[in-house]
Amino acid sequence: MMKKSLKRSAAFLAICSMVYLSFIGIGKHTLPQDYTAIHAQVATANAPFTAQISADPAQQVDFSLLGVFPVRSSNFSVVTRNYVIVGGDVFGIKLYTRGVLVARTDDVNTANGTVQPAHAAGLRSGDIITHIDGQEVARRGEVAHAVEQSGGIPLAFTVERGGNVQQVEVTPQRCADSERYTAGLWVRDSSAGIGTVTFFDKASGMMAGLGHAITDVDTGDIIPISGGELVGAKVMGIHRGADGAPGELCGMFEPQSLATLDINDETGVFGRLHETPQGDLVPVALRSEVRAGPAQIMMTAAGNERRTFDIEITRVALHSQSNQRNMTLRITDPELIEITGGIVQGMSGSPIMQNGMLVGAVTHVFVNSSLEGYGIFAETMLGTARGE
Repeated sequence: MMKKSLKRSAAFLAICSMVYLSFIGIGKHTLPQDYTAIHAQVATANAPFTAQISADPAQQVDFSLLGVFPVRSSNFSVVTRNYVIVGGDVFGIKLYTRGVLVARTDDVNTANGTVQPAHAAGLRSGDIITHIDGQEVARRGEVAHAVEQSGGIPLAFTVERGGNVQQVEVTPQRCADSERYTAGLWVRDSSAGIGTVTFFDKASGMMAGLGHAITDVDTGDIIPISGGELVGAKVMGIHRGADGAPGELCGMFEPQSLATLDINDETGVFGRLHETPQGDLVPVALRSEVRAGPAQIMMTAAGNERRTFDIEITRVALHSQSNQRNMTLRITDPELIEITGGIVQGMSGSPIMQNGMLVGAVTHVFVNSSLEGYGIFAETMLGTARGE
């Protein structure tokens, strides 16, 4: 009997140890390594984990399982609450690239057969052409003119690729069809589209939207910008989304300019406001305050009126390697589902509200599930707007 009792006890302890180790693993994956709070005495964590501010001068917060079993310690700091004016309105984006972006290379039909001058010279999709024969180029017409006027003489292209600058020699060929010199090169110098305003920040004078970068449609690379503007827009129609076929808001630009376009990066697009907007200031949540559960998004879906719709934050990923995947969400509002079919293009940047705070912005839709998508922390976007 004694041996059986010991075996049962050993088995029970082994199971308890496995459960404890599992929770430690979960805690280390989900709990933040660096924890910030608004007040020095306040620290929270998702159940079943609890948080306790350490008396250690090093300022740490100790996370434990059920308030008893230690899981991990994190760096702790106290910050000041930030406030912004929440967006939700559709806006238009006009941008110009820094240099001229190579979209793709192509064949040239010559009297001696088909050749690819640009590709043979080493030009690739995503390259940025900044100079031709030492002359700066910023528009695609300038590239076309230089090639056509070359007379077939090799041209020295200065190209940026992956942050490195290099020179390639392109020899234009006479096209048998157009009888003009060409390099078999498709380039782009501008882009346009619509998105949703996330917030206006009075402290920095910046407007933020999209929650993700504008990328080249052919290469998928972030478009380097030399300038542009953010303008007003109206929703003219909606292509409803469905699983496997994302929809979109169809918009029309308005003449008024809202802001210059200063930043296009993985956290969104940002521009300096021409005029300070009016509106109530809303607190911005720290990432540690965002919770899985009910929330709302603010957006313009129909009638060009900003409205609030219900969603569910299904997961918060504090350790995500991608700024566009800080949280996952699901549209639950029947009316919005009826109007749009879920998350559609143009909704990117829609503010996500929870417990009276701005917690994030919509970034992407799941291609195979139009009701679900990703979001970015509002704290991250505000950091970009303020250069932090």
